[in-house]
Amino acid sequence: MDYIIEMLDITKEFPGIVANDGVTLQVKKGEIHALLGENGAGKSTLMNVLFGLYQPEKGVIKIRGKEVKIDGPRTANALGIGMVHQHFMLVDTFTVLQNIVLGMETVSGGLLQMEEAREKVDALSEKYGLKVDPDALVSDITVGMQQRVEILKMLYRNNDILIFDEPTAVLTPQEIEELMHTMRGLAAEGKSIIFITHKLNEIKEAADRCTVLRRGKLIGVVDVASATKESLSEMMVGRKVDLEIELQPQAAGEPVLTVENLCVNSHRQGHTKAVVKDVSFQVHRGEIVCIAGIDGNGQTELVHALTGLIHPDSGKVALNGKDITRQSVRYRNTNGLAHIPEDRHKHGLVLDYTLGENLILQRYFTDEFQSHGFLRRDNIIAYANRLIEEFDIRSGQGAITPARSMSGGNQQKAIVAREIDRDPDLLVAVQPTRGLDVGAIEYIHKKLVEQRDSGKAVLLVSLELDEVMNLSDRILVIYEGSIVADLNPEEITVQELGLYMAGSAPGEAGREVH
Repeated sequence: MDYIIEMLDITKEFPGIVANDGVTLQVKKGEIHALLGENGAGKSTLMNVLFGLYQPEKGVIKIRGKEVKIDGPRTANALGIGMVHQHFMLVDTFTVLQNIVLGMETVSGGLLQMEEAREKVDALSEKYGLKVDPDALVSDITVGMQQRVEILKMLYRNNDILIFDEPTAVLTPQEIEELMHTMRGLAAEGKSIIFITHKLNEIKEAADRCTVLRRGKLIGVVDVASATKESLSEMMVGRKVDLEIELQPQAAGEPVLTVENLCVNSHRQGHTKAVVKDVSFQVHRGEIVCIAGIDGNGQTELVHALTGLIHPDSGKVALNGKDITRQSVRYRNTNGLAHIPEDRHKHGLVLDYTLGENLILQRYFTDEFQSHGFLRRDNIIAYANRLIEEFDIRSGQGAITPARSMSGGNQQKAIVAREIDRDPDLLVAVQPTRGLDVGAIEYIHKKLVEQRDSGKAVLLVSLELDEVMNLSDRILVIYEGSIVADLNPEEITVQELGLYMAGSAPGEAGREVH
């Protein structure tokens, strides 16, 4: 059998953890090969070894049958290997075109020659259906568009081995469909794709074969066509996983969050534009209210206004009957509001702090964690150890692990642990399971339902339609900055919800919002 890539018996260690323990991965030319595993199973580490970002302690890599030493991304690129990382590697202040040619620039007489590059990028985006605006600044484009830029970067370099690390974690359902289509087209042309994911339906849809890792070890290689989602998830987690949630009926209590006529304007690129338009709703004790919408319809700005990251232009936000519209983030945190943010790196963690320090970010000033202005390290570590145990946060060195070195899913678990352990009255959870494996999703869903069942109010913002339908007592649909429907998940189908989200209410002009 001829393999284009062979990674044989790869071992990679970090302080306190063996990330890859004698792992073998073999990929055929022209196949889409899925790499499946829980958060922290060693998938990204293995790909970072293939891309030259890490050097393995043991093992051999062969590309097209020849043994190679990949000592950095430049060598990987020269071997035809390209990678789209989970957290995109783009320069925000550069244009799309500048990002694509970065490191491959044509220079003549000390000046950049961009005309030829522009033509090549236009031709590639046309050929693969990856529409981009070459002159847009990366800071102004959506994450879905940024991903297209990353893919075009690989194609521009003529890479024929393409690594996609969790490529769908930040995409809308429509963008995921487009990406799958693009990937199948690339494979049909003879390019070989390694697709890191833990979304089983995507593996079933796109991949030919699948290698499963668990806690750094190879569990097995399966033909996707003959595997079931259940068998894959059991290989991945090591036990049966149940994502069906039965919400026990219960009467909603007092309103915890009241939003009245909230408006938020965006002032990007010198234009003032209303992005949240006259939004009013309530979330009561003992209910999960979900805000559902296609990305970019004002959810982010609405959440920022509720949690204090920005001030609204008009309207009112009340928490337990107290007006908090102009209050600080700390006031909200210490008065019953918790927030699992959309972007865990930007708003959820200080990556260069330890796990323990991140777990007390909203409490470090209390007597429990400081004395006369000095942090009480022993208390911080004891507290962190309790949360690590309780929320199954996997980290190489426990409380002193740098947050940056943890897998994305374990970073997310740390945020969920910190926010829920503060015993809030209102939990605002934005994309809480983005980029998580089925075991972690099951766990976080249970935690959200526990909050509801113990009489807390939960405001969930999600793009995952199954999650929305499964977890909500009520669904508020946001479209172009307005709440266009207030729905009971038991009375509608996923397809109907999708239509509301796209702005075309099925069979009626929209339902009354309470």
